[in-house]
Amino acid sequence: MVEQGCGLAGTGYPSDCALTEALRARAMQRNRPIERSPAWQAVLPRAAAVQLLLLDVDGVLTDGSITYGTGDLETKRFNTQDGLGIRLLQESGVAVGIITARTSEAVARRARDLHISQVYQGKSDKLLVYEDILKQTGLRPPQTAYIGDDWMDLPLLNRVGFAAAPANAVVEIRQRVHYTTERGGGSGAVREVCDLILEARGQYLRMLAQFDR
Repeated sequence: MVEQGCGLAGTGYPSDCALTEALRARAMQRNRPIERSPAWQAVLPRAAAVQLLLLDVDGVLTDGSITYGTGDLETKRFNTQDGLGIRLLQESGVAVGIITARTSEAVARRARDLHISQVYQGKSDKLLVYEDILKQTGLRPPQTAYIGDDWMDLPLLNRVGFAAAPANAVVEIRQRVHYTTERGGGSGAVREVCDLILEARGQYLRMLAQFDR
């Protein structure tokens, strides 16, 4: 059988030509620019300055649900995509911290797993913690970011250089932040912000290249 174009050879297997075309198509697909929303693009200048990302827990790292077990047992569910995003952001040189009004061993364990050293639990006055962090690190507000979802987060969201909220945040928060994620808390919202910061700092493609071989 005579092979026509890049079809199948007489053996029924893809020809060298077909394989070459498939590899070329794959390369073109990989090199296509990622389409970003106008909201994403608008906050890139703010995100580019970020050197510290601070996170709320309930409603941000989780979907806001709390499950009580026997005694004082409290369980939370975290998202693995968020975890990888945090690790990549740390690898890029951006520090990550947690400030939450509640106290939970599950949060402490998650922080240990992700090598997050700045963990502040049981802190209802988050702004006070934030001001202490600025003193300790020497960072200025424009170099910091925070993701929050409810009224308690407003003082801190109003102070940082880049304020973000998950899609499930209450409306008063979504009206005041610089960026609202397309995904909800516990469903990749933190990963979305991590990717945004990486892209703003010009490190997104470098991080992706570690896996896209």
